[in-house]
Amino acid sequence: MKSSFTFDELIELLRTFTPRDEIILEEVPAPQKLATHSFAFTADISNGALGEDEAEVASGRFVILHEPGGQDTWEGDFRCVTFMRADVDSDMQEDPLLPEVGWNWLLDSLEATGAQCNAPSGTVTRVSSASFGKLSPRNNDSEIEIRASWSPTITAPTDIFLHVQAWCNLMTEVAGLPPVPEGVASIGAARRRG
Repeated sequence: MKSSFTFDELIELLRTFTPRDEIILEEVPAPQKLATHSFAFTADISNGALGEDEAEVASGRFVILHEPGGQDTWEGDFRCVTFMRADVDSDMQEDPLLPEVGWNWLLDSLEATGAQCNAPSGTVTRVSSASFGKLSPRNNDSEIEIRASWSPTITAPTDIFLHVQAWCNLMTEVAGLPPVPEGVASIGAARRRG
């Protein structure tokens, strides 16, 4: 079924998306060889603190691909391709169920926003690093990385917001930020680079 909107119209609308205050979005060059049309941005998520106490707790990348007529494995004309990484505490990192929990966080985030999709796939990776020598005063680091893709059902251009919101919700949840209650608006202005 041919869309009643162009990819450029979808992207112009996507550029108006406003995430919660702790998320900084930046438009970046999109991969050119995966589909005829593509668009990408990155997100950096802070802990919400001000001044010297502010720290990045998660980051990610969101790519929307469009191939008129689709591709065999997509089950649609569009494909969302995402990556996110977030710091986790060592207890969480050692939990043998962390990969399954991470994947369920993604699926639950899509469901919670009402984002309809086909053919979800991805990986969840635990990353743990230890510092030695002159770096030994550093704390050991633990992270979770989620790489995923899915084919969004987009019947109207604004449907893309549901998928981006689900991705942002996933990152803030994994980063341990408290959810923003429904119906509560942020007071601060959204921060955007680029």
